[in-house]
Amino acid sequence: MMQYTDRHFRFLARCMSTHARLYTEMVVASAVLRGDRNRFLAHDPAETPVALQLGGSVPNELAAAAKLGVEAGYCEINLNVGCPSDRVQSGRFGACLIAEPALVAECVAAMREAVPVPVPVTVKTRLGVDNLDSYEHLCSLVSAVADAGCETLILHARKALLNFSPRANREIPPLDYPRVYAIKRAFPQLSVVINGGISSLAESVQHLEHVDGVMLGRVSYAQLDMLAEVDAVLFDSSAPVTNALAVLARLKPYVEREVASGTDLRHLSKHWLGLWQGRPGAREWRRLIGSHSARPNLRVAEAFAEAEHFMTRIPQSCAA
Repeated sequence: MMQYTDRHFRFLARCMSTHARLYTEMVVASAVLRGDRNRFLAHDPAETPVALQLGGSVPNELAAAAKLGVEAGYCEINLNVGCPSDRVQSGRFGACLIAEPALVAECVAAMREAVPVPVPVTVKTRLGVDNLDSYEHLCSLVSAVADAGCETLILHARKALLNFSPRANREIPPLDYPRVYAIKRAFPQLSVVINGGISSLAESVQHLEHVDGVMLGRVSYAQLDMLAEVDAVLFDSSAPVTNALAVLARLKPYVEREVASGTDLRHLSKHWLGLWQGRPGAREWRRLIGSHSARPNLRVAEAFAEAEHFMTRIPQSCAA
């Protein structure tokens, strides 16, 4: 999720779930090769398991970027064939590639050849694009990437509409979960992960009766307490934290290191908005964290003191 799942949010997410696999924002392969490689590939070792999501349509560029991703420590390399934004289309990658199964397969094959076998090369896509949305076309795409070496497919259960905004693409095309289930039945050798419109862990459990995994997007960003329940509900394991105060305690050393190295505190604290979502005082919490953007000289100690004071003043037994 562009501008959401940066390395600072991923560290926060890892504070709340030990087992969930995290994904980077989509990174353009050519930017990794020609731009600030350290910035594009930066992540904290604590984020593991974390996947690098790449965008592109030039096989040798994707292969080179994938190799660099593995060297940087990512445990999965994912090719995004589902993003519908105008900027992505202009670069000939993302959802427009759904119309070109042979090219997608060529990209996957190049990445697979460049990446050591233990590291999976995966594909995230949608059910179709514009009017090219038949089940038969989707099968041709899935078959092509499977033959090229992809063993895990992440399917957003909507088609993409190239002349609509990314937000509209999350709302207008109807969800078709049965089609995702059908792909799993048709390709039992693939690990199929479902994505799109899933709003709770209870729904996730229901989907897992039909597929191998569930990817949660913006709902997990907006409602962070959901992340803290993932380990118990989906992995039969204890959560690493018991309440929002414990999250802050785990975050503080990381935030102090980042700010000391030059990161703007506001770029870190913006991800805390969802820590109090759905609880008494949620609006006041959002105002408090939102005020950080107008306080360029805010210090780490002050920010944490304010947050901790709020949480102790409005106590909640919470799994966030």
